[in-house]
Amino acid sequence: MTTAENTDENTARDTGEGTSWDVAERALKASRADGCVVIVDEEDAAQSRWAANAVTTAGLVRDHRVTVVAFAAGRRGTATAAMTRHGDPAGDVARLVADAERAALESPASPDTMPLLTPAEAGSQAPETPRAQDGAEWLTEFGGGLRSAFARAREDGHLLFGYAEQVVRTTYLATSTGVRLRHRQREGLIDLTTRDAKDELASAWSGVPLPSTGPYDAGAALAGLREDLARRLRWAERRVDLPEGEIEVLLSPSCVADLLLHVYQAMDARDAAEGASPFAAPDGTPRFGERVTAPGLTLRGDPAFPGLECAPFALVRAPGGDMSVFDNGLPLRPTRWLDDGVLTALAGTRHSATARGLPPTPRIGNLVLDGPENGPGLDAMVADTRRGLLVNSLWYLRPTDPRTLALTGSTRDGVYLIERGEVVGAVDDFRFSERIVQMLGRVTEIGRSAPALAREWDDGLSRTSVPPLRVTDVAVRATR
Repeated sequence: MTTAENTDENTARDTGEGTSWDVAERALKASRADGCVVIVDEEDAAQSRWAANAVTTAGLVRDHRVTVVAFAAGRRGTATAAMTRHGDPAGDVARLVADAERAALESPASPDTMPLLTPAEAGSQAPETPRAQDGAEWLTEFGGGLRSAFARAREDGHLLFGYAEQVVRTTYLATSTGVRLRHRQREGLIDLTTRDAKDELASAWSGVPLPSTGPYDAGAALAGLREDLARRLRWAERRVDLPEGEIEVLLSPSCVADLLLHVYQAMDARDAAEGASPFAAPDGTPRFGERVTAPGLTLRGDPAFPGLECAPFALVRAPGGDMSVFDNGLPLRPTRWLDDGVLTALAGTRHSATARGLPPTPRIGNLVLDGPENGPGLDAMVADTRRGLLVNSLWYLRPTDPRTLALTGSTRDGVYLIERGEVVGAVDDFRFSERIVQMLGRVTEIGRSAPALAREWDDGLSRTSVPPLRVTDVAVRATR
Protein backbone atom coordinates (compact mmCIF):
# COMPACT_ATOMS: atom_id res chain seq x y z
CA MET A 1 0.00 0.00 0.00
CA THR A 2 1.22 3.48 -0.82
CA THR A 3 -0.06 6.56 0.95
CA ALA A 4 -0.05 10.03 -0.56
CA GLU A 5 -0.90 12.85 1.85
CA ASN A 6 -1.50 16.56 1.57
CA THR A 7 -2.69 18.64 4.49
CA ASP A 8 -5.31 21.37 4.57
CA GLU A 9 -7.55 22.74 7.32
CA ASN A 10 -10.60 22.89 5.05
CA THR A 11 -13.28 20.30 5.59
CA ALA A 12 -16.11 19.42 3.22
CA ARG A 13 -19.64 20.18 4.28
CA ASP A 14 -22.79 18.30 3.38
CA THR A 15 -23.99 20.67 0.65
CA GLY A 16 -22.65 22.25 -2.55
CA GLU A 17 -19.68 21.56 -4.79
CA GLY A 18 -16.94 19.58 -3.09
CA THR A 19 -19.21 17.62 -0.74
CA SER A 20 -18.18 14.12 0.25
CA TRP A 21 -20.70 12.44 -2.03
CA ASP A 22 -19.60 14.63 -4.89
CA VAL A 23 -15.95 13.71 -4.26
CA ALA A 24 -16.84 10.02 -4.24
CA GLU A 25 -18.83 10.25 -7.45
CA ARG A 26 -16.07 12.20 -9.22
CA ALA A 27 -13.53 9.56 -8.14
CA LEU A 28 -15.68 6.74 -9.50
CA LYS A 29 -16.25 8.62 -12.74
CA ALA A 30 -12.49 9.11 -13.14
CA SER A 31 -11.72 5.44 -12.53
CA ARG A 32 -10.65 3.23 -15.44
CA ALA A 33 -9.86 0.21 -13.26
CA ASP A 34 -11.73 -3.10 -13.16
CA GLY A 35 -13.27 -1.98 -9.87
CA CYS A 36 -13.09 0.95 -7.49
CA VAL A 37 -14.00 1.69 -3.88
CA VAL A 38 -14.03 5.23 -2.49
CA ILE A 39 -14.21 6.00 1.23
CA VAL A 40 -14.51 9.61 2.36
CA ASP A 41 -14.12 10.46 6.05
CA GLU A 42 -15.03 13.78 7.65
CA GLU A 43 -13.75 14.30 11.20
CA ASP A 44 -14.54 17.10 13.63
CA ALA A 45 -12.49 16.69 16.81
CA ALA A 46 -12.26 18.66 20.05
CA GLN A 47 -9.23 17.93 22.22
CA SER A 48 -7.91 19.03 25.61
CA ARG A 49 -4.73 18.08 27.45
CA TRP A 50 -3.67 19.08 30.96
CA ALA A 51 -0.80 18.59 33.41
CA ALA A 52 -0.24 19.57 37.06
CA ASN A 53 -3.69 21.20 37.32
CA ALA A 54 -3.28 23.39 34.24
CA VAL A 55 -4.49 23.06 30.66
CA THR A 56 -1.53 22.71 28.31
CA THR A 57 -3.31 22.44 24.96
CA ALA A 58 -6.89 22.65 23.73
CA GLY A 59 -8.37 23.09 20.31
CA LEU A 60 -10.44 21.95 17.39
CA VAL A 61 -9.17 19.78 14.55
CA ARG A 62 -11.03 19.22 11.30
CA ASP A 63 -9.83 16.67 8.80
CA HIS A 64 -11.10 15.29 5.53
CA ARG A 65 -9.67 12.02 4.24
CA VAL A 66 -10.27 10.47 0.82
CA THR A 67 -9.26 6.84 0.24
CA VAL A 68 -9.39 5.23 -3.21
CA VAL A 69 -8.97 1.47 -3.56
CA ALA A 70 -8.35 0.34 -7.14
CA PHE A 71 -8.75 -3.22 -8.46
CA ALA A 72 -6.82 -4.51 -11.49
CA ALA A 73 -7.81 -7.93 -12.86
CA GLY A 74 -5.17 -10.14 -14.47
CA ARG A 75 -4.47 -13.72 -15.44
CA ARG A 76 -3.32 -14.54 -11.89
CA GLY A 77 -6.11 -12.79 -10.04
CA THR A 78 -7.05 -9.29 -8.96
CA ALA A 79 -4.47 -6.87 -7.59
CA THR A 80 -5.44 -4.03 -5.28
CA ALA A 81 -3.88 -0.84 -4.00
CA ALA A 82 -5.11 2.03 -1.83
CA MET A 83 -4.20 5.72 -1.87
CA THR A 84 -5.22 8.18 0.84
CA ARG A 85 -5.15 11.95 0.83
CA HIS A 86 -5.82 14.21 3.82
CA GLY A 87 -7.03 17.76 3.54
CA ASP A 88 -8.86 19.58 0.75
CA PRO A 89 -11.69 17.36 -0.58
CA ALA A 90 -11.93 19.40 -3.76
CA GLY A 91 -8.33 18.63 -4.70
CA ASP A 92 -7.18 16.62 -7.69
CA VAL A 93 -9.33 13.51 -7.19
CA ALA A 94 -8.51 12.22 -10.69
CA ARG A 95 -4.82 12.19 -9.83
CA LEU A 96 -5.49 10.28 -6.62
CA VAL A 97 -7.46 7.69 -8.60
CA ALA A 98 -4.71 7.41 -11.21
CA ASP A 99 -2.06 6.90 -8.51
CA ALA A 100 -4.13 4.09 -6.94
CA GLU A 101 -4.67 2.43 -10.32
CA ARG A 102 -0.99 2.61 -11.20
CA ALA A 103 -0.08 1.02 -7.87
CA ALA A 104 -2.65 -1.75 -8.38
CA LEU A 105 -1.15 -2.61 -11.77
CA GLU A 106 2.26 -2.93 -10.14
CA SER A 107 1.01 -5.07 -7.24
CA PRO A 108 0.81 -8.88 -6.99
CA ALA A 109 -2.57 -10.59 -7.12
CA SER A 110 -4.55 -10.41 -3.90
CA PRO A 111 -5.01 -13.79 -2.16
CA ASP A 112 -8.52 -12.84 -0.99
CA THR A 113 -10.03 -11.95 -4.37
CA MET A 114 -13.84 -11.89 -4.42
CA PRO A 115 -16.42 -9.97 -6.47
CA LEU A 116 -17.28 -6.57 -5.04
CA LEU A 117 -20.64 -6.49 -3.31
CA THR A 118 -23.75 -5.32 -5.13
CA PRO A 119 -26.28 -2.96 -3.51
CA ALA A 120 -28.55 -5.94 -2.86
CA GLU A 121 -25.75 -7.74 -0.99
CA ALA A 122 -24.44 -4.75 0.92
CA GLY A 123 -25.48 -3.60 4.35
CA SER A 124 -28.18 -1.06 5.06
CA GLN A 125 -27.65 2.41 6.36
CA ALA A 126 -27.96 2.75 10.12
CA PRO A 127 -30.75 5.00 11.44
CA GLU A 128 -29.47 8.56 11.54
CA THR A 129 -28.18 9.38 15.01
CA PRO A 130 -28.68 12.84 16.53
CA ARG A 131 -25.81 15.14 15.71
CA ALA A 132 -23.38 15.30 18.63
CA GLN A 133 -22.48 18.51 20.39
CA ASP A 134 -20.48 20.91 18.29
CA GLY A 135 -16.79 20.58 19.09
CA ALA A 136 -16.44 24.16 20.34
CA GLU A 137 -19.49 23.77 22.58
CA TRP A 138 -18.21 20.47 23.93
CA LEU A 139 -14.80 21.98 24.64
CA THR A 140 -16.35 24.93 26.48
CA GLU A 141 -18.55 22.74 28.68
CA PHE A 142 -15.75 20.29 29.40
CA GLY A 143 -13.40 23.16 30.23
CA GLY A 144 -15.81 24.26 32.96
CA GLY A 145 -15.78 20.77 34.48
CA LEU A 146 -12.01 20.68 34.24
CA ARG A 147 -11.63 23.96 36.16
CA SER A 148 -13.84 22.58 38.92
CA ALA A 149 -11.77 19.39 39.05
CA PHE A 150 -8.55 21.43 39.32
CA ALA A 151 -9.98 23.42 42.24
CA ARG A 152 -10.95 20.26 44.15
CA ALA A 153 -7.60 18.65 43.41
CA ARG A 154 -5.70 21.65 44.80
CA GLU A 155 -7.79 21.49 47.98
CA ASP A 156 -6.80 17.82 48.37
CA GLY A 157 -3.13 18.38 47.56
CA HIS A 158 -3.40 16.42 44.30
CA LEU A 159 -2.17 17.01 40.75
CA LEU A 160 -4.24 16.09 37.72
CA PHE A 161 -2.82 14.97 34.38
CA GLY A 162 -4.77 13.78 31.40
CA TYR A 163 -6.38 14.03 28.01
CA ALA A 164 -9.91 14.18 26.65
CA GLU A 165 -11.36 14.26 23.18
CA GLN A 166 -14.61 14.08 21.28
CA VAL A 167 -14.49 13.03 17.61
CA VAL A 168 -17.52 13.10 15.34
CA ARG A 169 -16.78 11.12 12.19
CA THR A 170 -19.00 10.85 9.13
CA THR A 171 -17.99 8.20 6.59
CA TYR A 172 -19.21 7.79 3.01
CA LEU A 173 -18.73 4.56 1.06
CA ALA A 174 -19.22 4.36 -2.69
CA THR A 175 -18.25 1.53 -5.03
CA SER A 176 -18.19 0.95 -8.77
CA THR A 177 -20.89 -1.71 -8.32
CA GLY A 178 -23.40 0.86 -7.07
CA VAL A 179 -23.10 0.58 -3.28
CA ARG A 180 -23.75 3.91 -1.49
CA LEU A 181 -23.65 3.93 2.32
CA ARG A 182 -23.15 6.58 4.98
CA HIS A 183 -22.46 6.38 8.70
CA ARG A 184 -21.96 8.95 11.44
CA GLN A 185 -20.73 8.27 14.95
CA ARG A 186 -19.25 9.96 17.97
CA GLU A 187 -16.30 8.56 19.83
CA GLY A 188 -13.90 9.84 22.42
CA LEU A 189 -12.51 9.39 25.88
CA ILE A 190 -11.43 10.93 29.15
CA ASP A 191 -8.04 9.73 30.44
CA LEU A 192 -7.13 10.95 33.95
CA THR A 193 -4.13 10.41 36.23
CA THR A 194 -4.04 11.80 39.77
CA ARG A 195 -0.85 12.18 41.80
CA ASP A 196 -0.12 13.25 45.34
CA ALA A 197 1.72 16.57 45.20
CA LYS A 198 3.96 15.55 48.13
CA ASP A 199 4.41 11.82 47.42
CA GLU A 200 5.62 11.16 43.90
CA LEU A 201 5.10 7.41 44.33
CA ALA A 202 1.36 7.80 44.95
CA SER A 203 -0.57 7.90 41.69
CA ALA A 204 -3.80 6.45 40.32
CA TRP A 205 -5.35 6.29 36.85
CA SER A 206 -8.80 5.86 35.42
CA GLY A 207 -10.58 6.54 32.16
CA VAL A 208 -13.93 6.27 30.42
CA PRO A 209 -15.04 6.18 26.78
CA LEU A 210 -17.63 8.60 25.47
CA PRO A 211 -20.84 6.87 24.36
CA SER A 212 -21.50 6.73 20.64
CA THR A 213 -24.95 8.31 20.93
CA GLY A 214 -27.16 10.17 23.35
CA PRO A 215 -26.54 13.03 25.79
CA TYR A 216 -23.37 12.89 27.82
CA ASP A 217 -22.06 15.19 30.53
CA ALA A 218 -18.28 14.88 30.19
CA GLY A 219 -17.72 17.30 33.08
CA ALA A 220 -19.76 15.12 35.44
CA ALA A 221 -17.88 12.03 34.24
CA LEU A 222 -14.58 13.78 34.95
CA ALA A 223 -15.75 14.70 38.47
CA GLY A 224 -16.67 11.07 39.14
CA LEU A 225 -13.27 9.87 37.98
CA ARG A 226 -11.50 12.43 40.16
CA GLU A 227 -13.46 11.40 43.28
CA ASP A 228 -12.66 7.73 42.70
CA LEU A 229 -8.97 8.46 42.18
CA ALA A 230 -8.87 10.64 45.32
CA ARG A 231 -10.08 7.59 47.27
CA ARG A 232 -7.35 5.46 45.72
CA LEU A 233 -4.71 8.00 46.75
CA ARG A 234 -6.02 7.75 50.30
CA TRP A 235 -5.46 3.99 50.07
CA ALA A 236 -1.91 4.71 48.93
CA GLU A 237 -1.10 6.73 52.07
CA ARG A 238 -0.07 3.40 53.52
CA ARG A 239 2.42 1.31 51.55
CA VAL A 240 2.83 -2.39 52.20
CA ASP A 241 5.08 -5.11 50.80
CA LEU A 242 4.09 -6.82 47.58
CA PRO A 243 3.21 -10.47 48.31
CA GLU A 244 5.18 -12.33 45.63
CA GLY A 245 4.10 -15.73 44.38
CA GLU A 246 0.68 -16.92 43.24
CA ILE A 247 -2.25 -14.89 44.52
CA GLU A 248 -5.86 -14.05 43.72
CA VAL A 249 -6.27 -10.88 41.67
CA LEU A 250 -9.22 -8.59 41.00
CA LEU A 251 -8.89 -7.01 37.56
CA SER A 252 -10.61 -3.68 36.98
CA PRO A 253 -12.76 -3.33 33.84
CA SER A 254 -9.93 -1.36 32.19
CA CYS A 255 -7.53 -4.28 32.71
CA VAL A 256 -10.11 -6.72 31.37
CA ALA A 257 -10.70 -4.56 28.29
CA ASP A 258 -6.97 -4.42 27.51
CA LEU A 259 -6.61 -8.20 27.79
CA LEU A 260 -9.77 -8.96 25.82
CA LEU A 261 -8.72 -6.73 22.95
CA HIS A 262 -5.61 -8.90 22.61
CA VAL A 263 -7.90 -11.94 22.64
CA TYR A 264 -10.12 -10.35 19.98
CA GLN A 265 -7.11 -9.54 17.83
CA ALA A 266 -6.04 -13.20 18.07
CA MET A 267 -9.49 -14.39 16.93
CA ASP A 268 -8.45 -14.67 13.31
CA ALA A 269 -9.79 -17.57 11.26
CA ARG A 270 -6.76 -17.68 8.96
CA ASP A 271 -4.30 -17.78 11.87
CA ALA A 272 -6.28 -20.62 13.44
CA ALA A 273 -6.23 -22.56 10.16
CA GLU A 274 -2.44 -22.14 10.07
CA GLY A 275 -2.04 -23.28 13.68
CA ALA A 276 -0.67 -19.90 14.80
CA SER A 277 -3.42 -19.26 17.31
CA PRO A 278 -4.62 -20.36 20.75
CA PHE A 279 -7.92 -21.14 19.02
CA ALA A 280 -6.41 -23.86 16.80
CA ALA A 281 -6.48 -27.56 17.67
CA PRO A 282 -3.28 -29.64 17.23
CA ASP A 283 -4.54 -30.80 13.81
CA GLY A 284 -4.86 -27.17 12.64
CA THR A 285 -8.64 -26.96 12.78
CA PRO A 286 -10.43 -24.21 14.74
CA ARG A 287 -11.60 -25.22 18.20
CA PHE A 288 -15.27 -24.44 17.45
CA GLY A 289 -17.60 -25.96 20.04
CA GLU A 290 -14.79 -26.34 22.56
CA ARG A 291 -14.76 -24.59 25.91
CA VAL A 292 -11.70 -22.34 25.91
CA THR A 293 -12.40 -20.16 28.98
CA ALA A 294 -14.25 -20.42 32.26
CA PRO A 295 -18.04 -20.79 32.04
CA GLY A 296 -20.07 -17.61 32.08
CA LEU A 297 -17.85 -15.65 29.70
CA THR A 298 -19.78 -14.58 26.59
CA LEU A 299 -17.82 -12.32 24.24
CA ARG A 300 -19.71 -10.65 21.43
CA GLY A 301 -19.97 -7.72 19.06
CA ASP A 302 -23.14 -5.90 18.06
CA PRO A 303 -23.20 -2.77 15.86
CA ALA A 304 -26.41 -1.65 17.61
CA PHE A 305 -25.28 -2.19 21.22
CA PRO A 306 -26.67 0.82 23.15
CA GLY A 307 -24.00 3.42 23.80
CA LEU A 308 -21.37 1.53 21.79
CA GLU A 309 -23.03 1.78 18.37
CA CYS A 310 -20.65 1.45 15.44
CA ALA A 311 -20.77 1.15 11.65
CA PRO A 312 -23.25 -1.58 10.64
CA PHE A 313 -21.26 -2.42 7.51
CA ALA A 314 -17.61 -3.21 6.78
CA LEU A 315 -15.26 -0.31 6.05
CA VAL A 316 -11.81 -1.44 4.91
CA ARG A 317 -9.42 1.24 3.73
CA ALA A 318 -6.34 -0.81 2.88
CA PRO A 319 -5.58 -4.29 1.49
CA GLY A 320 -3.93 -6.85 3.74
CA GLY A 321 -4.51 -7.83 7.33
CA ASP A 322 -7.50 -9.79 8.58
CA MET A 323 -10.11 -7.68 6.75
CA SER A 324 -10.62 -7.53 3.01
CA VAL A 325 -11.15 -4.52 0.76
CA PHE A 326 -13.39 -6.78 -1.34
CA ASP A 327 -15.81 -6.87 1.62
CA ASN A 328 -16.52 -3.13 1.79
CA GLY A 329 -20.21 -2.68 2.54
CA LEU A 330 -20.67 -6.19 3.94
CA PRO A 331 -23.45 -6.19 6.57
CA LEU A 332 -22.24 -6.55 10.17
CA ARG A 333 -24.60 -8.55 12.33
CA PRO A 334 -24.49 -9.40 16.05
CA THR A 335 -21.81 -12.07 16.48
CA ARG A 336 -20.94 -14.23 19.48
CA TRP A 337 -17.25 -15.05 19.51
CA LEU A 338 -17.49 -16.95 22.82
CA ASP A 339 -20.73 -18.30 24.22
CA ASP A 340 -20.53 -19.31 27.88
CA GLY A 341 -16.82 -19.90 27.40
CA VAL A 342 -17.27 -21.97 24.21
CA LEU A 343 -15.63 -20.80 20.97
CA THR A 344 -18.37 -20.12 18.41
CA ALA A 345 -16.80 -17.82 15.78
CA LEU A 346 -13.52 -16.42 14.51
CA ALA A 347 -13.07 -13.27 12.43
CA GLY A 348 -12.96 -14.07 8.74
CA THR A 349 -13.48 -12.53 5.33
CA ARG A 350 -15.92 -13.69 2.66
CA HIS A 351 -12.99 -15.39 0.93
CA SER A 352 -11.85 -17.35 4.00
CA ALA A 353 -15.43 -18.20 4.95
CA THR A 354 -16.22 -19.50 1.44
CA ALA A 355 -13.11 -21.69 1.49
CA ARG A 356 -14.30 -23.30 4.74
CA GLY A 357 -18.00 -23.46 3.95
CA LEU A 358 -18.87 -21.05 6.75
CA PRO A 359 -20.79 -17.76 6.86
CA PRO A 360 -18.51 -14.69 6.87
CA THR A 361 -17.86 -13.21 10.30
CA PRO A 362 -16.13 -9.86 9.81
CA ARG A 363 -14.79 -7.90 12.73
CA ILE A 364 -17.16 -5.49 14.44
CA GLY A 365 -16.17 -2.11 15.86
CA ASN A 366 -17.17 -2.88 19.44
CA LEU A 367 -16.60 -5.64 21.99
CA VAL A 368 -18.84 -6.74 24.84
CA LEU A 369 -18.13 -9.27 27.57
CA ASP A 370 -21.42 -10.03 29.25
CA GLY A 371 -21.59 -10.11 33.00
CA PRO A 372 -24.65 -11.05 35.07
CA GLU A 373 -27.23 -8.25 35.27
CA ASN A 374 -27.25 -8.50 39.05
CA GLY A 375 -23.51 -9.14 39.25
CA PRO A 376 -21.41 -7.32 41.84
CA GLY A 377 -19.53 -4.11 41.25
CA LEU A 378 -15.83 -3.90 41.95
CA ASP A 379 -16.33 -2.57 45.50
CA ALA A 380 -18.55 -5.53 46.37
CA MET A 381 -15.93 -7.92 44.97
CA VAL A 382 -13.29 -6.24 47.16
CA ALA A 383 -15.52 -6.70 50.20
CA ASP A 384 -15.80 -10.41 49.39
CA THR A 385 -12.03 -10.97 49.10
CA ARG A 386 -10.14 -12.73 51.88
CA ARG A 387 -6.70 -11.87 50.55
CA GLY A 388 -5.69 -10.68 47.12
CA LEU A 389 -4.60 -7.80 44.93
CA LEU A 390 -6.71 -5.17 43.22
CA VAL A 391 -5.12 -4.12 39.92
CA ASN A 392 -6.14 -0.77 38.50
CA SER A 393 -4.54 -0.70 35.03
CA LEU A 394 -2.05 -2.52 32.81
CA TRP A 395 0.82 -1.19 30.77
CA TYR A 396 3.32 -2.26 28.14
CA LEU A 397 1.50 -5.43 27.17
CA ARG A 398 3.52 -7.30 24.59
CA PRO A 399 2.84 -10.71 22.98
CA THR A 400 5.63 -13.28 23.36
CA ASP A 401 3.97 -16.26 21.64
CA PRO A 402 0.99 -15.80 19.28
CA ARG A 403 0.27 -19.54 19.25
CA THR A 404 -0.67 -19.48 22.94
CA LEU A 405 -1.43 -15.74 23.24
CA ALA A 406 1.26 -15.37 25.89
CA LEU A 407 1.63 -11.76 27.00
CA THR A 408 4.08 -10.02 29.25
CA GLY A 409 3.31 -6.69 30.88
CA SER A 410 3.21 -4.74 34.08
CA THR A 411 0.73 -2.99 36.30
CA ARG A 412 0.67 0.80 36.56
CA ASP A 413 -0.76 3.59 38.71
CA GLY A 414 -2.43 1.66 41.47
CA VAL A 415 -2.10 -1.85 42.87
CA TYR A 416 -3.65 -2.49 46.29
CA LEU A 417 -3.49 -5.29 48.84
CA ILE A 418 -6.86 -6.57 50.08
CA GLU A 419 -7.16 -8.41 53.41
CA ARG A 420 -10.45 -9.57 54.96
CA GLY A 421 -12.53 -7.47 52.60
CA GLU A 422 -10.67 -4.19 52.99
CA VAL A 423 -7.91 -2.41 51.10
CA VAL A 424 -5.01 -2.17 53.56
CA GLY A 425 -2.53 -0.28 51.40
CA ALA A 426 -0.77 0.17 48.10
CA VAL A 427 1.97 -2.14 46.83
CA ASP A 428 4.64 -1.70 44.17
CA ASP A 429 3.84 -2.38 40.54
CA PHE A 430 4.73 -5.85 39.34
CA ARG A 431 5.47 -7.65 36.10
CA PHE A 432 3.51 -10.63 34.90
CA SER A 433 3.62 -13.17 32.10
CA GLU A 434 0.42 -15.05 31.26
CA ARG A 435 -1.22 -17.11 28.54
CA ILE A 436 -4.33 -14.97 28.44
CA VAL A 437 -6.81 -17.55 27.17
CA GLN A 438 -5.64 -19.97 29.87
CA MET A 439 -5.87 -17.15 32.39
CA LEU A 440 -9.52 -16.63 31.44
CA GLY A 441 -10.01 -20.29 32.35
CA ARG A 442 -9.12 -19.37 35.96
CA VAL A 443 -11.87 -16.78 36.32
CA THR A 444 -13.92 -17.54 39.43
CA GLU A 445 -16.19 -14.48 39.56
CA ILE A 446 -17.64 -12.14 36.95
CA GLY A 447 -18.83 -8.68 37.95
CA ARG A 448 -21.34 -6.36 36.35
CA SER A 449 -20.46 -5.11 32.87
CA ALA A 450 -20.14 -1.41 32.04
CA PRO A 451 -18.41 0.70 29.36
CA ALA A 452 -14.67 0.68 30.02
CA LEU A 453 -11.56 2.28 28.55
CA ALA A 454 -8.66 0.00 27.75
CA ARG A 455 -5.63 2.07 28.74
CA GLU A 456 -3.16 0.71 26.20
CA TRP A 457 -5.75 0.45 23.43
CA ASP A 458 -7.49 3.79 24.04
CA ASP A 459 -6.46 5.13 20.62
CA GLY A 460 -7.60 1.92 18.94
CA LEU A 461 -10.96 0.47 19.96
CA SER A 462 -12.59 2.49 22.73
CA ARG A 463 -16.06 0.93 22.39
CA THR A 464 -15.89 -1.86 24.98
CA SER A 465 -18.22 -2.96 27.76
CA VAL A 466 -16.75 -5.45 30.23
CA PRO A 467 -17.01 -6.50 33.88
CA PRO A 468 -14.35 -6.73 36.58
CA LEU A 469 -13.03 -10.28 36.97
CA ARG A 470 -11.69 -12.36 39.83
CA VAL A 471 -8.78 -14.58 38.71
CA THR A 472 -6.97 -17.17 40.81
CA ASP A 473 -3.31 -18.16 40.87
CA VAL A 474 -1.74 -15.12 39.21
CA ALA A 475 2.06 -15.31 39.48
CA VAL A 476 3.39 -12.03 40.88
CA ARG A 477 6.96 -10.82 40.84
CA ALA A 478 8.28 -7.36 41.67
CA THR A 479 9.36 -4.96 38.92
CA ARG A 480 13.05 -4.34 39.37
